[in-house]
Amino acid sequence: MEKTDRNALVVFPIVVLVAASVAVAGSRGGATAFGVPVFALCVALAFVIQWLAFIPAFLLQNEGWFDLTGSVTYVTVTGVAVLLGPTPDARSFVLLALVVIWAARLGTYLFRRIRKAGKDARFDAIKPSFIRFLNTWTLQGLWVSLTLAAALAAITTSVRKELGAVALVGLVVWVAGFAVEAAADVQKSRFRADPANKGAFIHAGLWSWSRHPNYFGEIVIWIGVAVVALPVLQGWQYVTLISPVFVILLLTRVSGVPLLEKRADEKWGGQDDYEAYKARTSVLVLRPPRRAAKKGRGT
Repeated sequence: MEKTDRNALVVFPIVVLVAASVAVAGSRGGATAFGVPVFALCVALAFVIQWLAFIPAFLLQNEGWFDLTGSVTYVTVTGVAVLLGPTPDARSFVLLALVVIWAARLGTYLFRRIRKAGKDARFDAIKPSFIRFLNTWTLQGLWVSLTLAAALAAITTSVRKELGAVALVGLVVWVAGFAVEAAADVQKSRFRADPANKGAFIHAGLWSWSRHPNYFGEIVIWIGVAVVALPVLQGWQYVTLISPVFVILLLTRVSGVPLLEKRADEKWGGQDDYEAYKARTSVLVLRPPRRAAKKGRGT
């Protein structure tokens, strides 16, 4: 067994343990169904869907529906929480709508991108290994569970409150994040569709204000969801506010920005226009481009 496979065997139980811990915390003060906390059932469902989708993916060595499965899982898990939880209130329906709208747009976008590309290069070295490929799907189950945690806790909790100013603020934040993410994806799609841009990097529109505006929008979206959920959380349920923190850490420290920055540096690093773009453009947070530093005399 290769070293990477041995390491992967360690990752699997850790991921499941983390998910189980969040399931226990989020279930406190929440509804039950069939004698089991609804929150915990939703977390389990997130993993079961991934593992079922993994079977044909591994047998066919095809990762084409990975991102689509993630989006379907978001919608399914949130819908089950609404159906099995306490009588849904306005907050529950708002949270369901926010998740469905986000998942439908992003899932469709990613699925079409993979269909057009023919494959997802991220999986080239992973999918031949049973345990490493399985871990990828298992990590997606954790990703769904943690990012949805605050929303699931708010939907399944026994506490019910009318939507107020805090929820309104959360909605405004979510709309802002959704607009940024959607606009960034549209701009990049149009850029790539133009043959004249083949082999070039995008640096116009929102991409002139951030090198990863879509990720910035994603982070803002989940902050908005957490704010909408916040007023009805109590006790151990506050642990579920890890949702936006997890998204931030994932995108800025693990699989998002670092990975794409490395790929970009390998492809365009050393080119004057690219280095100038990096120097003037924020890595993540949207802000006006920096002015180029003026060269002093004699330099």
